[in-house]
Parts: sequence; structure tokens; C-alpha cells
Amino acid sequence: MLDTIRKNGVTLALFAAVTTGLTAVINTVTKPTIAHQTSVQQKLLLDQVVPPELYDNVMQKECYVVTDSRLGNDKPHRLYIARKENQPVAAALETTAPDGYSGAIQMLVGADFQGKVLGVRVVEHHETPGLGDKIELRISDWITHFSGVQLHGANDNRFAVKKDGGDFDQFTGATITPRAVVNAAKRTTLLIATLPKKLSSLPDCGDANE
Repeated sequence: MLDTIRKNGVTLALFAAVTTGLTAVINTVTKPTIAHQTSVQQKLLLDQVVPPELYDNVMQKECYVVTDSRLGNDKPHRLYIARKENQPVAAALETTAPDGYSGAIQMLVGADFQGKVLGVRVVEHHETPGLGDKIELRISDWITHFSGVQLHGANDNRFAVKKDGGDFDQFTGATITPRAVVNAAKRTTLLIATLPKKLSSLPDCGDANE
């Protein structure tokens, strides 16, 4: 009986060791591929909010961390700087619309430093299918209407949904979601305009992860 238990224990130990080893090997082999695919997807997203013809640097490699309540919470948000001939010309900044209908909406906003929105994308949300999910590009082109819009300061009332007197359409039966996105895009664009003078004092993404 003891011999049987001992043999079973050895078998299980060997199985666990082999499984752990295989997992480690698979992780080592696939890690570079996963990292590459993640980088490719990130580049595609950045190019949707900051047109690639506007810059000549590798935005992903110039990443800083911004913590500011205007980004919807007090968590750190990643900032990517676009440069042309080594001069900062635009930025893409992660932001949060905390007041979505079904919770926080995670976004990426691209803008130049004069208040011009270059692009906005929603990267995560829990809004109602068929109503609030029109903020997704795969559902509707509504989110593309931010591109090229000039924001004339914090008191620019045109930068709002039409129900609030602005220029952006709301959705039939759903105003809370687009209002949250528009307001977050406005706050973030205003913040981006203030960032060039602060770059030297911002921690970079590598330092923040250490």
C-alpha cells in the first residue's frame, strides 16, 4: 500500500515537473511573438489618433506617465509624444470618462499642442449594446467626428453634444454615453496643450514600471 502511494506520488511529482517545464518553454518561445503583436496593435491604435504623416519618431519609445484628475481619476495614464525633426508636435494620451452610463470608459485621445483634436478612440467600455456601444469604431463612425476639430479653450460650448448646445450628435435613446466621451475628450485635449513645458519633469514609462 505504501509502495503504491509512493509510486503515485513520484508520478504526480514528475508530471508536475514536466508540465511546469513545458509551460516555461512555451512561455519563453511565445513571449517575443506576443510582445511583437502587442507592439503592432499599439502602433495601429496610435496611428488612428495621431496621423503618422505628422511625425517621424517612434511614439511608443517616447512614453511618459501623467497623473491628473482631469483624466478621470487619480491613476497614472500613459502619454506618447509625436515629434517632427525632434520637435514635439502632438501627443496621444490615455484618459478615462468616469461617467459613462455603465461605468468608466477608457479612451485614447490624440491632439496637437494648439487644441486641435487629431483623433479619439475608445479602447474599453461596458455601455449598452445597441445604444451606447456606438462609441466603438466597429459599430459606428461617430468617434471619427472628433478628428480635425479645433477646441477654443475651456469655455468652447461647441465642444459638447447637441443636447447641451454643442456640435456633436448624441445617440437616439442614449445621451449619457456620448456626453461622457465628449467631455473626456475636451478635458484631455486641454491638458495635452499644457504638456510640452512639463515633459522634462514627467516620469517615463520605464521608470514608472520599476
